Amino acid sequence: MVKLNKIYTRTGDDGTTGLVSGERRLKYDLRVEAYGAVDEANAVIGMARLHTADLPDLDAMLMRIQNDCFDLGADLATPDTGGEPDYEPLRIVDSQVDRIEADIDMLNADLEPLRSFVLPAGTAAAAHLHLARTVARRAERSIVRLADQEGETVSPAAIRYINRLSDFFFVAARWVNDHGRADVLWVPGKNR
Repeated sequence: MVKLNKIYTRTGDDGTTGLVSGERRLKYDLRVEAYGAVDEANAVIGMARLHTADLPDLDAMLMRIQNDCFDLGADLATPDTGGEPDYEPLRIVDSQVDRIEADIDMLNADLEPLRSFVLPAGTAAAAHLHLARTVARRAERSIVRLADQEGETVSPAAIRYINRLSDFFFVAARWVNDHGRADVLWVPGKNR
């Protein structure tokens, strides 16, 4: 269990931050950027949840996803060095990917078919979920860039999870827009 007694430590005053292993990295390091973007997505989920309290099934999914985002952050903050660690690192696992896929399928089953691209609008919940989608996509770009960097590893399950996460937010945004009936559709060239 995590126990934080002191919030500021002054150890980051030199522009570095500590990974779970104790290794120090610059605050603009790609690994720090990746788990920071996941943290930002998690904060946006919290904002979306202000508008989903009356939708208990969706709100429960979002709460699970917020917890998974902390797991993903811990996974990213604990690089696989190939050695035998003194502790078992927390990693995203396939069952978390399977769960989010099941949630996507459940929500998607009720949606009107898409007739055009959807603008990030509609209800307040939908707008926040679309914002979460875009932040999750940015996190995914950072994570994939990190995985592609020489000497860095990211688990395949973590990459699959972040990819599904933005899909989940897209489907959830449509679902809260009256199952897609209140989606705001893109009209190509409308304002020419």
